[in-house]
Amino acid sequence: MTDPLETDPRFWILSEALASYVADTDDPRAYDDDVLQAAVSVVLRGRERLDLLLIKRARSERDPWSGHMALPGGRRDASDESLLDTAVRETLEETGIDLESVGVHLGRLDEVVPRSVRLPKLVIAPFVFGVAGDVSARVASREVDAVHWVTLEKLRAPETRREVEIPLPGGARTFPCFDVASEIVWGLTHRILTQFLERYPDSELRRLRET
Repeated sequence: MTDPLETDPRFWILSEALASYVADTDDPRAYDDDVLQAAVSVVLRGRERLDLLLIKRARSERDPWSGHMALPGGRRDASDESLLDTAVRETLEETGIDLESVGVHLGRLDEVVPRSVRLPKLVIAPFVFGVAGDVSARVASREVDAVHWVTLEKLRAPETRREVEIPLPGGARTFPCFDVASEIVWGLTHRILTQFLERYPDSELRRLRET
């Protein structure tokens, strides 16, 4: 396999940016036993315009994020040696992309936790990966309804960012969101992607395109 880190300078730039931002460790700090651990994958595809992989979760009464747009990922299994392993396993199970074979781990972002007391006590670690331009994703699990590749330029575009009103048990609330692929990306996924876009040096990418 050709290493995307060696052939795509955009991935090298991102790897350097993430390395200077957060400690290079697979697992975040320890939490109490009643706090669940989970991991998600921010998968970037190296086409002319970098694509980012999103999934739409299938509707299920057992899933607190039923029908939401999300990043591939899920809860840590006892068999996972690290949360990085969790991210790789869940991405394969949900989208058919074997990051161990076709991807390169670029770094990770800060953990996020749900802000609502109605959601599980969960700590989510986001890991960032690069894959070559010919990698494709598919619906590989009954937990996933659809997969979408969205360009980073689209995510950064001002017209993509807006607010959405979400009906909640205590009354409707307004949240910031991305409007992409005819879907709304809000909540935890919006927070992770916002953090990612803040860390990705867009000025360096523009410089690369101009050289």
